[in-house]
Amino acid sequence: MKELVVNELVRSSGVISRIDPLQIIEAADIIIESLRNGGQAIFMGNGGSSADAQHIAAELSGRYMLERPAMPGVCLSNVAPITAIANDYSYDRVFERQIEAFCRSGDAVVGLSTSGNSRNVILAMEKAKELGACTISFTGDCGRMREIADHAVVIPSTETPRVQEGYVVSCHIMCGLVERGMYGKKAVFIDRDDTIAKDVPYCRDPGDFHLFPGVPESIARLNRAGYLVIVVTNQSGVARGILDAGILESIHEKMRVEVAAGGGRIDDVLFCPHHPDDLCLCRKPEIGMGEQAVAKHGIDTRSSYMIGDKDKDVEFGRRLGCRTIKVSESFTFADAVDEIIG
Repeated sequence: MKELVVNELVRSSGVISRIDPLQIIEAADIIIESLRNGGQAIFMGNGGSSADAQHIAAELSGRYMLERPAMPGVCLSNVAPITAIANDYSYDRVFERQIEAFCRSGDAVVGLSTSGNSRNVILAMEKAKELGACTISFTGDCGRMREIADHAVVIPSTETPRVQEGYVVSCHIMCGLVERGMYGKKAVFIDRDDTIAKDVPYCRDPGDFHLFPGVPESIARLNRAGYLVIVVTNQSGVARGILDAGILESIHEKMRVEVAAGGGRIDDVLFCPHHPDDLCLCRKPEIGMGEQAVAKHGIDTRSSYMIGDKDKDVEFGRRLGCRTIKVSESFTFADAVDEIIG
């Protein structure tokens, strides 16, 4: 019995891991554009897909992860109109009729169907396109819906439970992207050594740590421009037994104090204490520290930057979805801030 369950979990995770992330991003972008222009996101589906449509609409009108204003997420699964329309016309028209009533040009209309052939959803999506809405389909790896939709998110399976599990994961990720895209904070991620301070290998004395001239004032400019400032730094000296975590915190406290003396504010300091051979998920260019910051501070990475002096810093920022700036002796941190703020 246990092996049956394990095999089903493996099949589910295998399907989820093959979902195209770009399809989710594009679906989120369509909804963001609609909401920014005063539109709404309308969801529909049958059976389990109806429950998923209600769930995701509620993540927008309520909240997903961020405390923010409500967003217009609407689901067409209310019992009264469905039964009335089915009784007076046919079940094929239960969503089409509601789309005709509520959908406006510029709205985002999302249809969910495990088969991709739900006639009532297809008719509603066709009506939505006539009205000038942008349509998104969430289907399994089959069916007509993905062909008629303006944008398709395809769950790579024809097994109904796996498709619905893929819906939930994809739609949750989409909600997070929409939420941060609409109301997320912008940030500048900053490497520490040789970016804002002279690199002292395995620095163990706060007295040996010094910011470059002008760094506090440049950070203050970022603060005034509305950016969170988050330092992300690899500190393998901890794993090597060279550097004590308490000393590292003392160094970072000195850094905060010096920045504050120049009118600036560092909003967070994240460090990776692992050895390069540990193959951890937080040592740059891995994005673990970035993921932690995004979750903690509600950051929209596409309106954010990464500044560093090494290729791994640039790669970290690129993988996180930020714009990246590489500093050097001839192009300083202050120059990077000038480029950001203009």
